[in-house]
Amino acid sequence: MAKLNIEKPIVFFDLETTGTNISFDRIVEISYIKIWPNGEEEEKTYRINPTIPIPANASAVHGIFDKDVADKPTFKELANNIAEVFTNTDIAGFNSNRFDIPLLAEELLRAGINIDFTQHRFIDVQRIYHKKEPRTLSAAYQYYCHKNLDNAHSASADTRATYEILQAQIDKYSDLENDIDFLSNYSSEKIVDLSNRFTYNNENEIVFNFGKYKGQSVKTTCLRDRGYIEWLMQSDMPLQSKQILYQLYQKANA
Repeated sequence: MAKLNIEKPIVFFDLETTGTNISFDRIVEISYIKIWPNGEEEEKTYRINPTIPIPANASAVHGIFDKDVADKPTFKELANNIAEVFTNTDIAGFNSNRFDIPLLAEELLRAGINIDFTQHRFIDVQRIYHKKEPRTLSAAYQYYCHKNLDNAHSASADTRATYEILQAQIDKYSDLENDIDFLSNYSSEKIVDLSNRFTYNNENEIVFNFGKYKGQSVKTTCLRDRGYIEWLMQSDMPLQSKQILYQLYQKANA
């Protein structure tokens, strides 16, 4: 299996959560494997008290119930340790660009920690998989690693499987370079904010990706409709997206 060609640490991680709403849901488990360029690995799993009830449909997926996390630390209590894990690293996961990274950023901001994830390189193993062999994580593990994924939807099992799948993908596809820049560019899109509320148009201008101004210039809207911007800042839009919007507003009115 291919040994990742890395020049700085890379963190593979997976979350189990109370749901899929970036603004409202919380992490109940986080697992990570941090790999250093010399091949050293650090692997850890935290169970987390989300401070809100875990819905039955979420527990049915990951098998974590309120009683399992009642005596566990809250995310805020672990936030500094978790932030340190991701400092000055590349980041990889399975569907991580659209879910795990935005939700992690939201939890960190709620805990008062601001990591500029847009400065990190992301590798989304699911995007590589879907470009090559569209299926699920369990099917990907069987296809690439010829193993059954026991304990699927356990953060620890999913994280280890994701790490092994990327190694196997590099082995299998000759056009996949064993290079973090290449893998990040291949599996990621150019982003404005992690929750994709804003995007770039063909002229490389930042535009809204939702709402009544979808497709229209954020800069122009900041100048013409201040009320809409103020309304968005009071809405349930994810905190990291609000942070980006505020920066764009300040820049437009400088």
